[in-house]
Amino acid sequence: MQKNLLGKTLFIIAVLLIFTIGIVFGPFDNWAKSYETLKERGLLAAIQQNIHLGLDLKGGTHLILQVQVKDAINAETDLTVERLKEALNKANVNYGEIFKPDAANHPERIEIKGIPPDASTQLRTVTERFPEYDPSSGSENTYVLTMKPASVNKIETDAVAQAIETIRNRVDKLGVSEPVIQEHGLGQYQILVQLPGVDDPARVKEIMQSTAMLEIRQAIDGQGYPSEAEAIRAHGGMLPPGAVMLRGSSIGGRGEEPREEVYVVSRTSVVAGRDIRDARPGRKDTGLPIVNFSLTNEGGRRFRAFTGAHVGDFLAIVLDNRVREVARINSEISDQGLIEGGFTEQSAKDLGMLLRSGALPASIRYLEERTVGPSLGADSIRQGVTAAIIGMALVMAFMLVYYRGAGINADLALVLNLIILLGFMGFVGAVLTLPGIAGVILTVGMGVDSNVLIFERIREELRNGKAPASAVDQGFARAWVTIIDTHVTTIVSALILLLFGTGPVRGFAVTLIFGLLANLFTAVFVSRVIFDAGLRRKQRGEAISI
Repeated sequence: MQKNLLGKTLFIIAVLLIFTIGIVFGPFDNWAKSYETLKERGLLAAIQQNIHLGLDLKGGTHLILQVQVKDAINAETDLTVERLKEALNKANVNYGEIFKPDAANHPERIEIKGIPPDASTQLRTVTERFPEYDPSSGSENTYVLTMKPASVNKIETDAVAQAIETIRNRVDKLGVSEPVIQEHGLGQYQILVQLPGVDDPARVKEIMQSTAMLEIRQAIDGQGYPSEAEAIRAHGGMLPPGAVMLRGSSIGGRGEEPREEVYVVSRTSVVAGRDIRDARPGRKDTGLPIVNFSLTNEGGRRFRAFTGAHVGDFLAIVLDNRVREVARINSEISDQGLIEGGFTEQSAKDLGMLLRSGALPASIRYLEERTVGPSLGADSIRQGVTAAIIGMALVMAFMLVYYRGAGINADLALVLNLIILLGFMGFVGAVLTLPGIAGVILTVGMGVDSNVLIFERIREELRNGKAPASAVDQGFARAWVTIIDTHVTTIVSALILLLFGTGPVRGFAVTLIFGLLANLFTAVFVSRVIFDAGLRRKQRGEAISI
């Protein structure tokens, strides 16, 4: 029996040491940094370094964004228009025009005009290659392709998921600590973004909102025009088929100021943002900032084929639907290129980061923006910690007064419970929020409740004339079922909060769940070992202080 008690004691000490390490050193991959902080700045600084504070405590920015999913549908149907043209040409089917009659409100609809009546069978064969669309006949040799609702829904869902991933990549590269980026369930196509400790919210907001959609298109004539009217007039009063007008700033010569111009470029791109493999800031020989980019194998193959077939023509580098640069194709180009024009060091760095993290599939709109100041966070921390300390001190004092010697047992279990909980949060790098502090306090209350159940059962057994050892054994055995029942029901409720809650609510659920699991260990196992150790030192039949 003595050997068994020694083993349990050593096990408790080992658990205490393990979770103390978690408090001091934090996650495993952070131990080297924590050790350096411990040596240079002391124990308190090392502990504070591993406590990650949430938005409500540290301050920062709270945003709710809405993804404009129609942009993603428009991009998909634009690509389908070009694929249809290519397929009809290969099938030798004559047509007048392929266009979207109402791209703003119904981007899922495509019309094909001018199909000869005798080509309807060939047209049907071509449209079968686009199973995501439902074909139908219109009037005057017009056919309509309408994207199926299931396909529309998939594009919308994928657009939101890709936007979340892209924003997360961008925020991670900015070094924002413990951000919350997830779908916001209170509105359609909405994203919740919380950025604790952001020191430049305007820059982060601009980077998140930018689509950073890089496209390389064919420039029809390689020159800019002062206005759209001038561009149309230069092309005989009508734009060439498959061409659009985009604005941009001319680079200008030595000593010249850039000016706003209109360029005529192809509607579709040769390569686009999804073909970007890497993008990094750099400098020209003149010292001006530029952005170097490289393409994927597939993008490089298409780019090489296009430039090889259009030597002497012009290319336009288009970023976010603005022409950044127009250059002549002097020879075949493979998979390397650069973007220049009006960059600062910071803007070149930001653009490279945006291109590396991928383009947003659609534009986003800000629905809500709130900024939490760090002073509010400091007040919340101070008041929350003060409440936790006062509450725990009063509880421990009550246990000592009401249960006398057994109260020391309960107080030791509570302290160990708190160490285990904080050590767990340190190991997993959990974020401490104000609701999380409430979860810690609630865990302390549940721990006291468990001890009260056990102690009252022991008192009842003693009043029934049982010996101290037998009373302790029966008290723990009979209280165990009630303790398990209360803890399991509370853990189930907390799991629901964890699964369906957001932000601080999840933080509350995490601290509560692990705190309750730690409480089962301390209130039952640790308290029992302390009771057994105390009974071992007493004479047979000697009373216990409870």
